[in-house]
Amino acid sequence: MNILITGATGFIGSHLTKQLLTENHTLFCTLLEGEKNPFGEDMVKSFIISNHNIDENVAFLKKSYIDGIIHLASFVQSGDHNSTDVEPLIDTNIKFSTLLLENAVKAKVKWFINTGTYWQNYKNQEYSPVNLYAATKEAFINIARLYFETNLIKFATIKLFDTYGPNDNRPKVFNLWERVAKTGETLGMSPGEQLIDISYIDDIVNAFALLATHLHSNNLEITNGSVFAIKAEKRYTLKELAVIFEKVTCSKLNINWGERPYREREVMNPWTKGHLVPGWAPRVTVEEGIKRILNSNY
Repeated sequence: MNILITGATGFIGSHLTKQLLTENHTLFCTLLEGEKNPFGEDMVKSFIISNHNIDENVAFLKKSYIDGIIHLASFVQSGDHNSTDVEPLIDTNIKFSTLLLENAVKAKVKWFINTGTYWQNYKNQEYSPVNLYAATKEAFINIARLYFETNLIKFATIKLFDTYGPNDNRPKVFNLWERVAKTGETLGMSPGEQLIDISYIDDIVNAFALLATHLHSNNLEITNGSVFAIKAEKRYTLKELAVIFEKVTCSKLNINWGERPYREREVMNPWTKGHLVPGWAPRVTVEEGIKRILNSNY
């Protein structure tokens, strides 16, 4: 398949790109102005989508014979937003996403995989955003309905929970704990009773790759507008995860549980209603995933 990936330079996108290359797909990626292609143009052809020249974008998609788009690019804001976050949240998660889908439809791209978040479903509701980031993600899904109901493009969304893996520069909990384990410093955290649904990067990219195959082959199990979730086989409280981390790494975490309060809209019990991509199941346990992270760092 000829696949265009947005957000290919990010944590999930870079791992997905590398896997799809091993499967012999022809890949393209979008870049920002001034951003370098980390894969090399001979491996992954890059393109900067114009906000002003739709015809140029469509021409690129057509001449590249793009079969499908995996849309990972996003402006992420994990807590309460600042006023300065409003414009980039809307520009990236709504405006750019809509422009991309508009281009795809005009170029007659066959399928489009969108990325959402479980934060769209606070307290397990059909829709209740944890924050403005989640609200922009929901807004794009609602906009997308016009496109896939009035055109031939197949559209599906994968909602992500927590993610982790090697070579992750994001301020995620395992990275934080690894530093604390090495330095012996004391870390203040929430009471730690919130359930965490966390998946290893290999499982995540497998789900995206499999869904792409389903959409490309017209799998009838995938209805247009379907929403899937990448869920762990088992959920743990944050405290339980800390115990597992200590056991696997043979270290001691100096954590002051309860030093920090829960956030105002802390997700204590993550969304449970998401369906798995047909044929997909998580394979990497938390214990195995932590071992892989440690092995990659030495």
